[in-house]
Amino acid sequence: MSNEIIFDIETIGDITNLDTMEVTVVSIYEYEHDTYSSFERHELGKLWPILEKSSRLIGYNSEHFDLPILNRYYPGDLMAFPQLDLLVKIKESIGRRLKLNDVAEATLDITKSADGLQAMKWWKEGKIDEIKKYCEQDVKVTKEVYEFGKNNKQLFYKSLTGEVLPFAVNFDNHAADKAATGAAKNINLTLPF
Repeated sequence: MSNEIIFDIETIGDITNLDTMEVTVVSIYEYEHDTYSSFERHELGKLWPILEKSSRLIGYNSEHFDLPILNRYYPGDLMAFPQLDLLVKIKESIGRRLKLNDVAEATLDITKSADGLQAMKWWKEGKIDEIKKYCEQDVKVTKEVYEFGKNNKQLFYKSLTGEVLPFAVNFDNHAADKAATGAAKNINLTLPF
C-alpha cells in the first residue's frame, strides 16, 4: 500500500516576495488511509509525523512554492524528503510552466474552485473553513491530475488556438520501488539530534 501524500498550502503575504508568505492552511490526501485532512498553522505539529512517514510528497509547484514556505515551520528539512512536483515534470516535458487549472481542465474537464487570492481574502475575513474546503479541493484536483498522468503516462493542455494537445509525463516513484524491496527506509527523519 502506498503512503504517498498529496499536499497543498494556502498562504497570506506578498506573493511577489516569498519571504513574507506565511502558511494559513495545509491540506493533504493520504493514500495509505484514503483520507483528506487540513491543518491550520497552529496545528502543524500534528502534520509533521504524517509527512515523516510518507514515501513521497506530491504537489503542484511545491518545489518552488509550497515546500520552501512550509519548511520554515518544520524543525528539520522537508526539502530532503522524497518528492514529486508535477509542475517540474510538466516543464521538463514541454519546456514551459502550465497552471494546474489549465492542465486539469484540458486533461479531465475539471477546474479549481477558487484561487490563492480568494483564499487570502477569506483569511482576512476569518473564513477558515472556506480556505480548508478550497485547499482540499486543490489537493483533489492535483490527485486526479497525478493519477491520470501516472496511469496514462501523459497529460493534456490547450494550445493558444484552443487545440487540446497531449504531452508525455513520467510520475513513477523509483524511491518507493526501492523501499518496497527493502533497499530504503519508509521514514523521513531530518531533525538535528
